[in-house]
Amino acid sequence: MIASISGRVEEKELEKVIIETNGIGYLVSITTKDYDELEVGKNTKLYIFENIREDSYDLYGFVYKSTKSLFNQLISVKNVGPKVALSILSLGSDQEIKNAIAGGDVKFLVTAKGVGKRAAEQVVVELRDKVGLVATDEAENVLTRRGININDEALLGLMSLGYSQSDASTVLSKVDINLPVDERIKEALKG
Repeated sequence: MIASISGRVEEKELEKVIIETNGIGYLVSITTKDYDELEVGKNTKLYIFENIREDSYDLYGFVYKSTKSLFNQLISVKNVGPKVALSILSLGSDQEIKNAIAGGDVKFLVTAKGVGKRAAEQVVVELRDKVGLVATDEAENVLTRRGININDEALLGLMSLGYSQSDASTVLSKVDINLPVDERIKEALKG
């Protein structure tokens, strides 16, 4: 497991850098903030997150350990992968991101590339008490907003099929809540 890479910045591409160390060049995805901070030809150290999948092996790097920690919190959120987390971290400083999460600032979070309203709400719901700040009333409103039930898999399933939250809630209100999730979705689609 790679925890960090120290070496010279050989090249900078869009939101990626090549760090050369001992004759090996590592392609590392980074935040916009870190991209602006790194200079070609200068030595640096990046804290690394490895994302190993069946068809890819990607490295995500961070100049600061605190940014990597926030990244790890973001990828712990349901349906938030490394690319989305990196996109959120590119919105600003660690403190700005934490303030947005604790403050329930969904509008700010959806400005990140690839982040929809639902994902932004999920980030607020799951991390608002974990970012080290006091959650605001707005964050509480996201959690308790009428119609949002983060545990209703049938609602989430219908929304993934293209239903709006209100339409999905409406059709599910006519279906027996005690049915299994797949049956609730089938019945909702019939109605």
